[in-house]
Amino acid sequence: MKHANIAIFVPHSGCPHQCSFCDQRSITGQLSQPTPQDVTAAASQAARDLGERSREAEIAFFGGSFTAIPRAQMESLLQAAAPFVREGVFSGIRCSTRPDAVDREVLSLLKSYGVTAVELGAQSADDRVLALNRRGHTAQDIRQASRLIRQAGLSLGLQMMTGLFGSSPESDLATARELADLHPDTMRIYPTVVLRGTLLSQWYEQGRYRPPTLEEAVDLCARLLVWFEQRQIPVIRLGLHDSESLQSQRIAGPYHPAFRELCESRLFRQLLQQALPVGAEKALMIRVHPRSISPCVGQKRSNRLWLEQQGFRVKICPDDTLGRYEVRISGLSEEKKNR
Repeated sequence: MKHANIAIFVPHSGCPHQCSFCDQRSITGQLSQPTPQDVTAAASQAARDLGERSREAEIAFFGGSFTAIPRAQMESLLQAAAPFVREGVFSGIRCSTRPDAVDREVLSLLKSYGVTAVELGAQSADDRVLALNRRGHTAQDIRQASRLIRQAGLSLGLQMMTGLFGSSPESDLATARELADLHPDTMRIYPTVVLRGTLLSQWYEQGRYRPPTLEEAVDLCARLLVWFEQRQIPVIRLGLHDSESLQSQRIAGPYHPAFRELCESRLFRQLLQQALPVGAEKALMIRVHPRSISPCVGQKRSNRLWLEQQGFRVKICPDDTLGRYEVRISGLSEEKKNR
């Protein structure tokens, strides 16, 4: 069980800026700040629910700028979480924060409480896009914070957003290249959505901002997904977490509750199109990694149906010698000859 989190949301706490897109309460569905008692209760319940599997899970402080909240509050939450790590109930603690809220002193403090991973809300590596969206930090801050996290011996996670105000698919791809060069251990990719009450919603209503369509976002994020995976950088989240609050507050933007599934389905459609040999026989054996059978079949069987519409009869089989996003196609008659 990889990247399982006992998520503790610290909504909009510690952040000195109001970014154009930000409404943490709509994203998390949470209004109040967590207490140490909340952390203890959530971790205890998760330990009971997960049993032995809890040893592979992490306590995660998400939602705000964890290292920028009042120090006493931060330490009180860490003090509640730390015993679960010391006793081996969970594998570690991760937190998310701003690139300009990281220094050697705070990283040393985090490690003393059992923090094992720090995720940076980079969002973009384009200084122009960062400034337009009022992020309050620069691309250099991202690079510097990433170096400090690695030097501290902590796992580095990076988060980026696509479709921000002033960005383009080209600038988003450039951000992906720059972030990959920082060698993060994990990535999260979030398409920008427009939430009520944000500056971005004003720009949208004024006609200054046009969010990407769902099709455009799926096409771009499918490219980003394979870009990072080919560089052995796992994308552990693709798309915003579904919640009633998010759905009620979203007024525009490429949101879908199964966004990653859409992206992987699109990616495998493209792989299939590229791999189909010219003049191929109509009965095909398609081999993919065992974890890739579902996206190869496609969301709501879309890829299988597409192949059938092209006149192909296919058998999709697992092959653990293949990479996560690889496809091998052969004719069934050829398969029989090789047996």
